[in-house]
Amino acid sequence: MIKKTIAGKRLLVLDTNVLMHDPTALFRFDEHDIFLPMVVLEELDRGKKGLSEVSRNVRQVSRFLDELVLHASDTDTIAQGIPLPNVNNNGDMPNASGRLFFQTTQISHDLPKDLPGQLVDNAILGIAISLQKSKPDTTVTLVSKDINLRIKATVLGVHAEDYFNDKVLDDVDLLYLGATELAADFWDDLNRLESWTEGSRTFYEIEGDVAKNWYPNQLIFSPGESNSIEAIVRSTTDTTATIELLHDYRKESHAIWGITARNREQNFALNLLMDPEVDFVSLLGQAGTGKTLLTLAAALNQVTEQKTYTEIVMTRVTIPVGEDIGFLPGTEEEKMTPWMGALMDNLEVLNETEGSEWGRMATQDLLHKWIKIRSLNFMRGRTFLKRFIIIDEAQNLTSKQMKTLVTRAGPGTKVVCLGNISQIDTPYLSETTSGLTYVVDRFKDWEHSGHITLLRGERSRLADFASERL
Repeated sequence: MIKKTIAGKRLLVLDTNVLMHDPTALFRFDEHDIFLPMVVLEELDRGKKGLSEVSRNVRQVSRFLDELVLHASDTDTIAQGIPLPNVNNNGDMPNASGRLFFQTTQISHDLPKDLPGQLVDNAILGIAISLQKSKPDTTVTLVSKDINLRIKATVLGVHAEDYFNDKVLDDVDLLYLGATELAADFWDDLNRLESWTEGSRTFYEIEGDVAKNWYPNQLIFSPGESNSIEAIVRSTTDTTATIELLHDYRKESHAIWGITARNREQNFALNLLMDPEVDFVSLLGQAGTGKTLLTLAAALNQVTEQKTYTEIVMTRVTIPVGEDIGFLPGTEEEKMTPWMGALMDNLEVLNETEGSEWGRMATQDLLHKWIKIRSLNFMRGRTFLKRFIIIDEAQNLTSKQMKTLVTRAGPGTKVVCLGNISQIDTPYLSETTSGLTYVVDRFKDWEHSGHITLLRGERSRLADFASERL
């Protein structure tokens, strides 16, 4: 998929990083033709070894290309372009439209002699310029995830674009927040209102036009003093919705593992985390909003007291902020421990006897008995039964990696994704292409999932001021 900025059929020169990022990119360009320089195939060959996600993607690309070439009848067919199936987002394969061309002859690179940059990037850029000259009636577009290569191409007169197929939203401001404020005249505009109780739970069934715009497990609130309400949407139809009043975890009597909610969004988060009918929860928010602390408190309560889950499994992407410190010795858990500073910090908060010998021993006992630290590298093929899975720093995952992790959940398992999409450290990922953005958007209309964006920092006044001013 490409931006509809230029009308008509185009010839797209693909950079290697596009295929490394998405192996199915070969089939995502609708009616447009694709040109693969030989240097791209050489780079793919060099990147096929290893167990990383990129290496797996490269091997998948090679399998796709091998299958396409085998279906071509002879060399003439390859020279004329191999027909490409067009796979849309629903997985269907309509009639072939675009064609795949390989570089079969030597193409001169008409580039400035002192052009800086890598030889491979310059070779791809030179091929794009040569194609532009040899095919004046065709719009040649260089597609690359490398912003510097796109800048160089534009400077030299070659149209260049990013790869947009993995873009979840056009603008991150359109991302589902999980909560909405009711209008001041909300109750007056309803056609019908009924209420009832089931034990300690209070339900309302409302009828009105506003119901059709709500999602399952969406949080709604009215901040007014007289008609203030905090509720969760349990079910919706075209004209009606059933909502349930939330538990107020801001009260000390409703504290979870000694933790109470400090603001409305944290109360919403605890209601989702403690709800056994919600199998998937995503929490977004800046640093210090309490994502990890609330999740750990809810997890420990449901593992040790309610016995809903057997253990807590915590994992995260191991991407350093600064320079990499190299290989780490020890077992899987020992290697992951340095990356779990957030876990250790929050366990200290959750342990009331911090500082004493008993407190330190209890913290270690909780860590080893109830909380298991796992690496993402060993998740493929596993199935977790009755586990509370916490995926920290989920904004650094691609949509494919996120799918791999979430599909590990077996019966009775809850998955919670935590992250801040404004702090992405993975190359070629952005706020609109992050796997965390992907699952928030795709899960919002499922009746067993919930999402909330935490807005207020509760770490300290220093941290709050730094978040606003720095």
